[in-house]
Amino acid sequence: MWRVAIDFEAEGMLDGVEDERSRQARLELLCGLEEQGFSLDELRRATAERRLALLPVERVLETEGPRYTQREICAETGLDFDFLAEARRAIGAPAVEPDERMLTEVDFNLARQAAVLLQSGLSREGFLELSRVMSQAMAKVAASFTSVLGQELLRPGDTERDLGLRYAETLRNLGPLAAPALGDMLNLRLREVIRSAVVGEAELRSGHLPGAQPVTVGFVDIVGFTQLGEEIPPEDLGELVRGFELSVERATQPPLRLVKTIGDAAMLVAPSPKPVVDAVVGLVERSREGEGRPLLRGGVASGAALQRAGDWYGRPVNLASRLTSFARRGSVVASKDVHDAVPDGYAWSFAGNRRFKGVGDEVPVYRVRPPEAG
Repeated sequence: MWRVAIDFEAEGMLDGVEDERSRQARLELLCGLEEQGFSLDELRRATAERRLALLPVERVLETEGPRYTQREICAETGLDFDFLAEARRAIGAPAVEPDERMLTEVDFNLARQAAVLLQSGLSREGFLELSRVMSQAMAKVAASFTSVLGQELLRPGDTERDLGLRYAETLRNLGPLAAPALGDMLNLRLREVIRSAVVGEAELRSGHLPGAQPVTVGFVDIVGFTQLGEEIPPEDLGELVRGFELSVERATQPPLRLVKTIGDAAMLVAPSPKPVVDAVVGLVERSREGEGRPLLRGGVASGAALQRAGDWYGRPVNLASRLTSFARRGSVVASKDVHDAVPDGYAWSFAGNRRFKGVGDEVPVYRVRPPEAG
């Protein structure tokens, strides 16, 4: 039996719940959360924001144990205060006062790991770059994780209490499995990237990896995506985007690499042009095959680009993006460098010299199609 200190009905936290079963379930959930240590203000806020069912999950994920100040962690790890504050900003952690006892054992462990990495030779700038990239990647993983679980765990007729306890139990069981799985996936991706990396004699002599390097960049996007967003329900639009992302993933085979998907567009990179042309042309042609598929278009360009934080920057990236916007529905266009490097296996036609914003001089543009389409 709960020892209730708060009169939740008098506080108005049962208002709007007319069904007796749902009303009783909310009261039981509120009482249980009160016993777990949630304050009245926290419960009020969660009720107003309609996330009461998620508070049990917060408790599962919350780190128990001692709390530390930033000064204490710096003293224990040898990190200086300014660097620790910058590292916390890099991972999106909220700012805290130097002597505020708010940091958890997780914060302490991250600081210890940072100190070890710095002592092993990693520069501060390198550590901060890795931290930003990993934090952004984990934010995407966490958002996808909660979206998928939320959909899978919701049952018709659930009360807030049913859903909250089911979420909490699932996270309690799955949490210990997530970290090893993420570690294995990181190792898999590292192996793929290392296999495509080249370290030559010049790099060994200088002690530096190359800056800009020759690559071919391809973009493919969904034609008329903005208009589609006005015409079909959000759920259908989300399904369409997921299907597009899956088709791109299936078309990506080493040495081709999927750099990123951005809603209605995907960016592909390879050391040479042919794998990019093969993938982009294949994706666009398959989009023309039947009803129910969004029509795609693509652009491909080659040149020197710089890799930073898992992304690529430079003229071929800008040009491939502009070429994609220029391409007609269901077609692929490419720069002259790509045309010259892939003379066989495709039907090419000259589309004229074009100027593109942010690219500079006129660019010779070629349309590329499978031979049977020529």
